[in-house]
Amino acid sequence: MAKKAKARPGSARGIELTAFRVADTALRIAAGGQQREWMDETPDRFAYRCLPLLIANQAGWDLLCPTQFSLRWDGGVGLESIRFRWEDEPHPAIASHFGSGVLTFTPGYLFRTTKGHNLWARGCPNLPKDGIAPLDGIVETDWAPFSFTMNWKVTRPKHWIRFDEGEPICRIVPLPRHYLENVRPRTRDLWDDKLIAKQYTTWNESRSRFIEDLHAHEEEAVKQGWQRTYIRGQNMRGARMQDHQTKLRLRDFLSVGK
Repeated sequence: MAKKAKARPGSARGIELTAFRVADTALRIAAGGQQREWMDETPDRFAYRCLPLLIANQAGWDLLCPTQFSLRWDGGVGLESIRFRWEDEPHPAIASHFGSGVLTFTPGYLFRTTKGHNLWARGCPNLPKDGIAPLDGIVETDWAPFSFTMNWKVTRPKHWIRFDEGEPICRIVPLPRHYLENVRPRTRDLWDDKLIAKQYTTWNESRSRFIEDLHAHEEEAVKQGWQRTYIRGQNMRGARMQDHQTKLRLRDFLSVGK
């Protein structure tokens, strides 16, 4: 008898995300990946040592650009103020739809989420693009019978900007409705909680010593290269956190028939 798959700690059971194709030009969807070209180019690829960065890179699914093209905005407000240069034929999912230097991608899907969940459509995290910025939107996809567009605002007029085929142009992330409204933010003095204060000061002192030793070319610090307590999920007492994540394992979109 087959064993049941073990649920991941903290997993959200029953949360569904369905992309109903409404156009033949629907964009490809892929789970977010760790790698970024600019991170590859950092000395010794040190950017990959930042675990929060890596987790954010993977947090969600990406809609991918269907073709290679370039655009240039002349600074005007009309639809014609954006000029396109296409590698192949003009693609119907890419247009100047709103004017004022706004580039529009049409994903070609009607998204549906589990009741009580919105969909956050935004730029791909930690993937900056010179001269243009993604615009975020949050949609109530558990009921709305409407599709949405992904829009980018040109920030540098009279400059050619290129998009490559397969480049992420939209990150989608389900978000429980009212989740943020239920957060109770507050500030406190550190020493109001002696345990947290002790752990923080221990870490801060350890970090300062390590950086000093690294700058002084101390053998052990140089050999270690960087401190790994967070990436290991360890607190300052050496205990490892059971639910610590070093990688996200998102499911791919499955094609489901009738």
